[in-house]
Amino acid sequence: MLKIGITGGIGSGKTTVCRVFRALGVPIYDADTRARWLMENNPALRNALVTTFGADVFEVNGRLDRPHLAAAVFGNPTALAQLNGLVHPAVGADFATWAAARAADGATYVLKEAALMFESDSWRQLDGVIAVTAPAAMRQARVLHRDPHRTVQQIQDIMAQQLPEAEKTARAQHVLYNDGQELLIPQVLALHARFSGTTPTPVKT
Repeated sequence: MLKIGITGGIGSGKTTVCRVFRALGVPIYDADTRARWLMENNPALRNALVTTFGADVFEVNGRLDRPHLAAAVFGNPTALAQLNGLVHPAVGADFATWAAARAADGATYVLKEAALMFESDSWRQLDGVIAVTAPAAMRQARVLHRDPHRTVQQIQDIMAQQLPEAEKTARAQHVLYNDGQELLIPQVLALHARFSGTTPTPVKT
């Protein structure tokens, strides 16, 4: 069974792409959502977070205090590295278990969706990576429309923290262009056919 990653900067449209793959019946592991679940529900990870960042990282009801944790690591590379060093291995182990179950179910391939695919080194678990890309101005406009509570500066700050688009697309084995110049669904269908082994037709990489 192939394990394929899918990544893209904020506003690139990777979530939209994943919806198309999901409609095709492809199992998708959402690493970012799963990371949040693990931080609250994985006992070993919870204990490590408390040891590293203090008991206040969780609210009295047991839920993760995300604003508190974000404030603790914002602008602090050491703290951010500590957080990533705890969360990313837990997500990697969880994905391996999940993927093994999908293989047992007979899946031809699965997708792992993650914003920090290369930054977290999670690409090393995979057989290939899809990068979804779009121009920065287009991505910014999409996020402003989707998240009206964000400011332009906030979006630009997020973009600055992510791997540059040129490097991301250079490191990926497959690129999906969500720039309005090429139809997105035919690009997804071509990759689906390749990963499913139903056609030998080359796709843009």
